[in-house]
Amino acid sequence: MARDREIKRRIRSVKNIAQVTKAMEAVSASKMRRAQQQVLATRPYAQKAQEVLNFLAYLPREGRPLHPLLQVRPVERVLYVLITADRGLAGGFNSNMIRAALHFAEDLGKPATWITVGRKGRDYMARYGYNVIAEFVRLGDRPTSMDVAPIARVATDEFVAERVDAVYLCYTDFVNVLRQVPTVKQLLPIEPIKPEVPWSPDYIFEPDPDTILSLVLYRFVELQILQALYESIASEHAARMVAMRNATEAALELVDVLTLSYNKARQERITKEIMDIAGGAEALRKAQEEM
Repeated sequence: MARDREIKRRIRSVKNIAQVTKAMEAVSASKMRRAQQQVLATRPYAQKAQEVLNFLAYLPREGRPLHPLLQVRPVERVLYVLITADRGLAGGFNSNMIRAALHFAEDLGKPATWITVGRKGRDYMARYGYNVIAEFVRLGDRPTSMDVAPIARVATDEFVAERVDAVYLCYTDFVNVLRQVPTVKQLLPIEPIKPEVPWSPDYIFEPDPDTILSLVLYRFVELQILQALYESIASEHAARMVAMRNATEAALELVDVLTLSYNKARQERITKEIMDIAGGAEALRKAQEEM
């Protein structure tokens, strides 16, 4: 009897867990749809802005010095901007991003400093003693340029002051609901467009490319970080939705297994009670016959 009650309590507990994970899946699905609309709306603008700036960086300078954010130096020290989530329960979302960033840094083989965006990345870096120069948490699901401006300022200041020779942005690229790809791309120095890439000759820059470049380069860095945050937020909610769905399915499967075990235990108990009753009745019959 005690075993029956124990199994029944486990079934009730697992069902409660399944209800919680089902609710979390629904919440993540709603947030993921909003984040997906956000990232798809801003992605074309970010891509086109990068193309224009890469083209501006490619134009001949005619003896004028390069802007500090365009200067290519031998890479001796590297800064990584690592974007993770503030919360867990998202499957391998955070661990995959951290692992990809560390593998990239290890393959590059240069002394590294880190800027962490998100509590999970910050906690990992602090636990294992990495050199973190700045940390940013709780930016929310709808960050703005005001939220990423301090991140961009720290990164650009480190590069302009020549404390680092390259800055890489580490984030999770949102492909679809089932696929999110950890990505590491160069943020600074801004790379000129490759000569073989076709470019429309109809663009006219006023007052001139150098003036435009000096005005928008810092904004471009902010824009790339903001877009990376949007990609990461959409990926986080998609990963959490899938993880909660898998958890719900696993809980329901466990309920089926426990229900089968409960039915077997109950049937065994009933059979034993019937055998006890039958044995008692047979003993009583024999006692009456002997009398």
